[in-house]
Amino acid sequence: MTKPICILASHNAHKLAEIRAILADEFSRVLSLSEAGVDVDIEETGDTFAQNAYIKAKAIHDLRPDAAVIADDSGLCVPCLGGAPGVYSARYAGEPCDDRANNELLLKNLREREKTLPRDRRAYFVSAIALVRPDGSSISGEGRVEGEILDEYRGDGGFGYDPLFFCTELEKTFAQASADEKNAVSHRARALAALKRALHS
Repeated sequence: MTKPICILASHNAHKLAEIRAILADEFSRVLSLSEAGVDVDIEETGDTFAQNAYIKAKAIHDLRPDAAVIADDSGLCVPCLGGAPGVYSARYAGEPCDDRANNELLLKNLREREKTLPRDRRAYFVSAIALVRPDGSSISGEGRVEGEILDEYRGDGGFGYDPLFFCTELEKTFAQASADEKNAVSHRARALAALKRALHS
């Protein structure tokens, strides 16, 4: 049986390499959007990471029904802030997306809360991945990694909230971790592993 090609609903080279490494045996090829000749803006209107991942995968599948399509949505959740930034992680401080502005707003909101409530810096990154098969059926996987939000930036690697997110398992921020260290515990790697299990269940 011929394996289908798979399109990743992203232009992110790091995501593409990670997904190729983990799912190489499942598909004949894994292509980025540009490699697949797809150019489309997709509005993420879901209330959850899982909904947004499916919306993206389904939109690309509608354009390329001959292929399987994988999409992910991920972000940072801080329980004491009601789960914020959550699905708005990339644009927490508004448009255009700005990592520094997002981090500063996160710190500001935590400090405001701590004026009247006990300190609680627990946080986790979550990733949801959806796969729409050529026949239109879909499966999903989700992963998360636990940590806490620091008061100051540590490390100069990574992106987004990585300098503030202290990973419990690594005992350092994601910005202090090497790519291999981060990938070993990352929410996306765990979501992909869950997706691979679902493929064979």
